[in-house]
Amino acid sequence: MATLVIAEDAPHMLRLLEMTLRKAGHSWTACTDGAAAVAAVTATTPDVVILDIIMPVMDGLAALSALKSNPATASIPVIMLTARGHNLTRQQAEESGAALFLTKPFSPTELLAAIARLTSQNP
Repeated sequence: MATLVIAEDAPHMLRLLEMTLRKAGHSWTACTDGAAAVAAVTATTPDVVILDIIMPVMDGLAALSALKSNPATASIPVIMLTARGHNLTRQQAEESGAALFLTKPFSPTELLAAIARLTSQNP
């Protein structure tokens, strides 16, 4: 199973992510802001990172940029998960190196399938 870092500041969404990951047998570190996520990714080198876009301290796009500009974390796939489904936001995320962009509400099945694809596991 995969090891993840998730950054989500909404408690209900964090619980949904944790329940989804727990059912699939994944392990994770949870953060509530982008700066903490960057620190956690650097410290743990997870298989996949899930970033919300709108967060305090450092938003998800800035965290994505920080991760992709660091050679030690640049190759870790990042899933952007956000309520902001605007085309410009999606384009910014993709240009910054996001592997996938999912809008809330998201399908837990779709998220797990994406994690499986990104970690070369069978969905």
